[in-house]
Amino acid sequence: MGDEVIENNVELSTVETGKEKMVMEDEEEGTDRPAWDNKIQYLLSQIGFAVGLGNVWRFPYLCQRNGGGAFLIPYLIMLIIEGIPIFHLELAIGQRIRKGSIDVWNQINPLLGGVGVAMVVVSFLVALYYNVIIGWCAFYFFNSFQAPLPWASCPGNGTVLECEKSSPTAYFWYREALDTSESIEDGGGINWKMMLCIFTAWLIVCVCMIKGIKSSGKAIYFTATFPYVVLLIFFFRGVTLEGAGDGLAFLFIPRLDRLADPIVWLEAATQIFFSLSVAFGGLISFSSYNPRKNNCTRDAVVVALINSGTSIFASIVIFSVLGFKALTDSRKCLQEFQTLLEDRAPDFAANNMTVTSSNYMDLWGTYNTTDAAIQDFNFGYCSKEGNLNNAVGGTGLAFVVFTEAMNQFYPLEMGPFWSILFFLMLANLGLSSMFGTLEGVITPLRDAGIWKWRKEFLVVLMCVVCFLIGLVFAQYSGSYWLDIFNDYSGTFPLLIIAFFENIAIVYVYGLNRLSDDLMYMTGSRPNIYWKVTWMFLTPVSMLVIFGATIYTEATRTITYKGWDAALGQVVDKGPYPWWGEMMCYILICLPSVFIPIVFVLRLTGLMPYTGETLKTKQARPVQHGAVSKQHLVTDSVTSVSGSLAAFSAKGVINPASSAL
Repeated sequence: MGDEVIENNVELSTVETGKEKMVMEDEEEGTDRPAWDNKIQYLLSQIGFAVGLGNVWRFPYLCQRNGGGAFLIPYLIMLIIEGIPIFHLELAIGQRIRKGSIDVWNQINPLLGGVGVAMVVVSFLVALYYNVIIGWCAFYFFNSFQAPLPWASCPGNGTVLECEKSSPTAYFWYREALDTSESIEDGGGINWKMMLCIFTAWLIVCVCMIKGIKSSGKAIYFTATFPYVVLLIFFFRGVTLEGAGDGLAFLFIPRLDRLADPIVWLEAATQIFFSLSVAFGGLISFSSYNPRKNNCTRDAVVVALINSGTSIFASIVIFSVLGFKALTDSRKCLQEFQTLLEDRAPDFAANNMTVTSSNYMDLWGTYNTTDAAIQDFNFGYCSKEGNLNNAVGGTGLAFVVFTEAMNQFYPLEMGPFWSILFFLMLANLGLSSMFGTLEGVITPLRDAGIWKWRKEFLVVLMCVVCFLIGLVFAQYSGSYWLDIFNDYSGTFPLLIIAFFENIAIVYVYGLNRLSDDLMYMTGSRPNIYWKVTWMFLTPVSMLVIFGATIYTEATRTITYKGWDAALGQVVDKGPYPWWGEMMCYILICLPSVFIPIVFVLRLTGLMPYTGETLKTKQARPVQHGAVSKQHLVTDSVTSVSGSLAAFSAKGVINPASSAL
């Protein structure tokens, strides 16, 4: 593509670049593609898709486990060299071609059509289990409309040993909600409560998406903004709790020695990659509903920074509450030891001694030989620092730890209010991400002509099929299956897809052509930062991450954890049965295998692509009103001559040296 020269507000463009602009303008004028109502609706949809449950329950856990504030260093580096560049590529290519992921890759190069198919498959697999989590949130939300909350205390006045050995919140989660089986091999049938909640979640998604972006775009005003309102409320509540400072100090004081561990860098790169929801196809679908004249570069930076900012802000909220819980649990443990010593050690009571966080082990050393109960006392929760070190992520954080902390908010009568807010927030985070995930399936199927009927029928069919397949998660062993899907369907495949995506756009479609497209769409070409990351840093970093992940997985046995009712705690269940391990490998390979399959089928002519590629579009005669290809060439030459004359008149160019 020729370079453009701009001087004295006169633009000189090559005929080829001008032609590409007219091709894009013709396509846009002749399309009846749905469009966003306004820019805010689009940005909220992208933010809602990118910001999900992982921002609230995974990022804080990774910070806690990987050096607190030190973890932010590799996290921000990976955001710059990996997250934002790939995010920008997807927004740009979706806005440029204005099609779903399958047709986007077919038009770039039919041999790469498998990349789009892989995106659809991975989005479908993730949607199967992601909406189950929304169903779990719905179950807790419905149970929050009672006082006291059903997980505030153990049932049976101390007769339910499973609850007494664990905690009320853990018992309610594993027994009342999931009623989880002992292992994945024990299916146990369908948990009807969970089935109804999962059905409700799919019904909500179906209603919100029935009219495409016209309906989901309306819902996104609430689903994308309400979580921020709730986070803000919890922020002010959390930072005013006693012990909040301990939690925030534990989170942000950097433990710089952890930066020497390559696993910390690997987890930072993986988290920023997956939290932005790249390689699902949803970003491409959403951006395809934009007009071509839209600054997708600015959108990419804004949405990516909001996503990462949300993760950090959510960590402040979470750890202020966890600091409060750590202090409360420590005091409760010390008080129980105090009571035990007063009952079993006469000397302790006679001396009016007090158990503190600094002397409880010394006191145990003094009195442990006098009584068996003192000797066997469990100090597991007496250390405030130990409680913070044991912070958990995922469902354990949302449904057990954070729920237990909310039970202790004062006044206690406000427990239902905090619970309703929290689980409604989680449900909305999940819903806004589900809209984008399903768009990554529905839009490509329609744009590629695979589904030729009304979109409403496809939405209903997709929700029904996903619900029926998702009944595997409504079994008593459903939580084990969800862990498999969560760990393997949306991890390795996304890395592979994104790598091919980067290579395809930059090296097959061409960086120069992409630069011309961005010039047309945004008014500026990509600067050195975008070029260096797209060409070198981003693909290299993804290769390193993928290689390190393969090595890590290959050198360990695939095991799983589950609830032990007799012990009242989560224990290691050992390796998966052979069919469980096979399912892990299937989920890893299923989306990615379409990339080489489609490549071979297209290369051998067994599955020819009959559509029009970008290359053929740019080569065909352009009909822009009454403008033909010949007129374009003539007008372009005339325009260039006229521009040169303008320069000459202003004394910019010597007429003697400007003869054509």
